[in-house]
Amino acid sequence: MTNKNTNNTTLADFIWKNADVLWGNFKHVDFGKVILPFTLLRRLECVLEPTRTQVVSTHQSMAN
Repeated sequence: MTNKNTNNTTLADFIWKNADVLWGNFKHVDFGKVILPFTLLRRLECVLEPTRTQVVSTHQSMAN
């Protein structure tokens, strides 16, 4: 259990360090304008994952 807590703490530290780096490049009010599009893209990727192989093969067949 301690190992899992250590891994979670390490992951949280990593995330916050990256957030601090990004925070320096963006104004507080603009941070949502950066994060929201990436969140939306990730959500779309997760939703479309089950059909990804079929879509790629269909695209390749139409390209030829």
